[in-house]
Amino acid sequence: MDPAAIGVRIASGVVTPLIRKLFVRPGPGAGLVTEPVRIDALVSFRGERRDLAEQDVRRLVTALVRQAVRAGERPVAHDEEEALGHALARTLLALGTLTLTDVEAVSLGHEELAARLRRAAGDTTRDLSADAAHLHQRLLDTACLHILNFFTQRSTFVAHTLVEQSRRQAELIAKVDELIARDPLPGARDVAFEQRYLAYIAKKHGKLTIFGIDLTDSPGKWPLDAAYLSLTATERGRHLGDIRIGDDWGQVFEADLDPTPRPADEALATHDRVLLRGEAGSGKTTLIQWLAVSAARQDPDSGAGRMAYLHDRVPYVLPLRTLTRHGERLPAPKDFLSAVGSPLAGTQPDGWEARVLTSARALVLVDGIDEVPDAERARTRAWLSDLIEAYPGNRWLVTSRPSAVREDWLTDDDFTELTLAPMSGADVTAFIRRWHTAAATGAPDEDQALRAYEAQLLDAVRTKPDLGLLATNPLMCGLVCALHRDRRGFLPLGRKDLYTAALSMLLIRRDRERHMDVPELREEPQLQLLQRLAYWLIRNGRTAMDRTRATTIIGDALPAVPELAALGDAEAVYTHFLHRSGLLREPGPGTVEFVHRTFQDFLGARAAVEEGDFGVLAGHAADDQWEDVIRMAVAQGRPRERAELLGDLLARGDSYAEDSPARKRAHLLAAACLEHAAELAPAVREEVERRMAELIPPRTPDSARALGAVGPMVLDLLPSLADLNDDEARNAAIAATHIRSDAAIPLLTRYADDPRDGVRRQLMWGWSRFDCRSYADGVISKLDDGRTNFTLTTDEQVDELLRLDLRPKLLDIRGSVSAEAASHVLVACEPTFLVLTGRSLTHLSPAAWPTLRHLKSLGLSIDSLTDVPPGLSLPGVTELMLYPTGRDAELGDVERIPACFPQLERMHIPASWAARARALPPRLTLFSY
Repeated sequence: MDPAAIGVRIASGVVTPLIRKLFVRPGPGAGLVTEPVRIDALVSFRGERRDLAEQDVRRLVTALVRQAVRAGERPVAHDEEEALGHALARTLLALGTLTLTDVEAVSLGHEELAARLRRAAGDTTRDLSADAAHLHQRLLDTACLHILNFFTQRSTFVAHTLVEQSRRQAELIAKVDELIARDPLPGARDVAFEQRYLAYIAKKHGKLTIFGIDLTDSPGKWPLDAAYLSLTATERGRHLGDIRIGDDWGQVFEADLDPTPRPADEALATHDRVLLRGEAGSGKTTLIQWLAVSAARQDPDSGAGRMAYLHDRVPYVLPLRTLTRHGERLPAPKDFLSAVGSPLAGTQPDGWEARVLTSARALVLVDGIDEVPDAERARTRAWLSDLIEAYPGNRWLVTSRPSAVREDWLTDDDFTELTLAPMSGADVTAFIRRWHTAAATGAPDEDQALRAYEAQLLDAVRTKPDLGLLATNPLMCGLVCALHRDRRGFLPLGRKDLYTAALSMLLIRRDRERHMDVPELREEPQLQLLQRLAYWLIRNGRTAMDRTRATTIIGDALPAVPELAALGDAEAVYTHFLHRSGLLREPGPGTVEFVHRTFQDFLGARAAVEEGDFGVLAGHAADDQWEDVIRMAVAQGRPRERAELLGDLLARGDSYAEDSPARKRAHLLAAACLEHAAELAPAVREEVERRMAELIPPRTPDSARALGAVGPMVLDLLPSLADLNDDEARNAAIAATHIRSDAAIPLLTRYADDPRDGVRRQLMWGWSRFDCRSYADGVISKLDDGRTNFTLTTDEQVDELLRLDLRPKLLDIRGSVSAEAASHVLVACEPTFLVLTGRSLTHLSPAAWPTLRHLKSLGLSIDSLTDVPPGLSLPGVTELMLYPTGRDAELGDVERIPACFPQLERMHIPASWAARARALPPRLTLFSY
C-alpha cells in the first residue's frame, strides 16, 4: 500500500506513545508466550484493575485529533474537534469487544482491522461533517497501522510466525515518516518543531539551582520536581470602608475578591491574565520555570491533575532583563526565540509563533517588570498591551517586585493582581529538609553531620526570631542553610553580617575547602572589582550587562588591584569570577548578571559608600530599586558617612510636598536604616526619629493602610501599643495587618496581648492575609475573650478554631465558608451573636438550628424572610440585622417576624424596605441604612 494513501501526516513519534497507552504493559516473561493472545486481553480499559478509564481513552484520542488537525490536509472546524475526538474514541474502545487474536489481527492488515472496529462500534461518524468523517477514517487507519506494529513487537509468537508481515509493517511506517520528513505539510512542520521546542524547554527549565549546594561534591542543580516548593498567592482586595454591625465594627472589601492564599501555580487556571508581585528571592522565577516545564511535558495522562489546565499550551519564557539589556525594541512573536538566545531560533517554521498565539494555545511568561528601568516601563506595557490585543485568548503571567509598578498598572488589560505569600513556617521546614537532602553526598560521616545540622537549624528557625525573619523566601532560606553548614552550626544574626559571611564563603572558603587548583586570592581585591560591576548596573538601572562591558570595567580597574594579576588579563579575571565565585552567571550568550539582586545591591552599596556618593543614593530615595542599596550603604558606612547619608535622605524627603508619597517613603526609609546604624551621632538619630514620629503611629485608618503598603520595612518602626491611645493603637494594628508578609506575625502576636477591643477586632480581620496556622497559633489563640467578633472566611480557619479548642460566642461567617463547616462551628460554639454573610439559615444543616436558640443578635444576608426555615423560632433574638443580597430584594412576609423573633427589640433594615416595615409591631425600634 502506498504510504501517501494514509493521508494523515503524523510521524510515528507522535502516534506511537499515544497508542501504546491503550494497551497493557507486558510483565516479566510476556514475550515467552507460545499461543496467540486475544486483543480484548491486551487493552488497558476493559475488565477489572485496568490502567485507563473510558475518559482517559477519550483524553488520549483528543490529543491525537488535535495533532492531526494541526498537521492535516483537510480543515476541521474548531468546535467539531471535540465531536471528532469522541467519535474516534468510541471506535477505538471497540478493541475491547473483538474476539480476534493478535495473530489474526496482523494477518488482516490495518485497513481490515479498521473496518472491523467501525462495524463493532456502530456508526460513530453520523453526526460529523464530511471533512470530519474523512479525517476520522484516516486517523483510524493510521492508528490501526500502529496498533498492528505494536502487536508485532509485543509477542514472541507473532514475531516468529509473521516475520515477513511484521517487516512489511515496520517498513510501511518508516516510509510514512520518511514521506513526512521529505515533504511535510505546514501543520506537520509545526508539530515536528513543537516537539523539539517543548523537549528543549522541559530540559532547560527542569533543573533548579539550590543556593549553596555546590559547597561539596553535590550537584549545583536539582531536578525541579524534587526541589520545587509549592508557593501560594493572594488576591489583593481593595478596602471600601468600615461599617457598624450592631455594637461591633468591621471592614468591607470588594465582595468579588478573595484574600485566601491559593497555590500560585494554579493562578492561571482561573485567570487568563495575572500580574504576580513578589519580593526579591520570593520564587517568582522558579514559579515561571515550574509553569513552563508543566506545560512542556504535554502528557495527556496529566489531564486529571491540578496542572491539567496547561496541557496543549506552548510556553514562551520571556525574561525582561534579557529582552531590554541593550535598550532595543521589544520583540515581536517571530523574534521570541532569538530574543532569549534560544539555540532553536531560526529553525522554527516561518510564522509558527504567530500560529500558536492565534490559536490561543500560548502560555506567555513575562518575568521581571521591576528589572526594566523606570523610563522603559511604559514602553514595555505598550508592547504587552499590543500583544494581548493582537492575540486574545492566550494565558499571560507577568511578574514584578511589589512596588515597581502601581496597583492598577495592567488593570485596563484585565489583569488580576496576585501577591506571592512569604514562606510559612511549614514551607521553611520543608525547604530546609529538601535542601539538606539535596546536599547529601553519600559519604556516611558527612551525611550524618548534615542530618545533625538539619535538626539544629530547624530548631533554631523555630526558636530564634531574628533568624526566622531572615528565612522568609527561598533565596534567604538557601543562604541560611548554606552558611549554617559552612560554619558548622553557627550563624550571623544581622543582614549585613549574613551577606558578609556569604561573600566570604563564596569567594574564599568554597574553593579552598573543595581543594580547587586556583591561585590563592584575598577577599578584598575580589570585592573591589565585583562591587564596580554591581554599582555600574545599579547606576544604569540594569540587572544585566554585556560581557564586553564587564571585561572593560574589570580591565580599567585591574591596574589599581595588582593582586589579581595572578589570574591574567581582564578576560581571565572575568572567567574566574564567572566560574569560581558563584556570584556571577551568564543568562544568555554575551550577557552577565549577579546570581541574585540582593548581592548586586549589597556590593553596589559598598561601592557607593567608598565613592562617597551619598547625594546619588539620597536622590533615589523614592525609587524602590534603590531601597536595599541605601539600607546596606548605611550598614556598611562609618559613623560620619552614615550621618551624612541619613541627613541627605531627610533633606530629600523634605523637598517633596507635604502629602507626597515620595516624602513619606524617604523619611520612612531613613527611619528603617536606623537598625543598621550601630553607631550614629545622637542629633542625627533624633532628627530621623522626629520625622518618623510624624508618620508613626498613623493618625487615621487610611494613613495606616498606606503605611502598611510600604511593606516589611515598617515592621521595625511600628511601636509597642502600651503608650498609645485607643485610636493610635487601632491604627497601628491596621498598619501591621496590611503588611503582606508573615514576618509581621511576631509583632502581631505581641499586639494580641493588648486588651482593647479596637485592636483585637483588627487583628481578627487580618487573619486571611497571613499563613492560616501560624497566625492562629500566635494571634487568634489570644482573642477569644467573649468580646471579639470572630470573622471566618475559609474552612481552614474553622478547622484552626476547633483545633485550638476556641469557642467564641460572637461569630461572623462569610459566604466563602462551606455550609458544612459553618454548621460544624455553630454546633461547637453555640454563639450569642451571629452574622451570616452570603447565605441564609436554610443553607445550614438542621443539626445547627437548635444551637441558634442561644442567639441574642442575628445578622442575615437574605432576599426576604422566606429564607428563614419554616417553623423556626428564635425567642432569644432581640436584635435583627437584614442585608439584602440583590437589588430586587424586598422585606416580604412581614407578618412572620413576630412569630420567628417574639422578643425582638431592634431591627436594622435598608431604607428601601421602610414602607413595608410599617406593618411591624410598634414596640420595635427600627434603624435604616
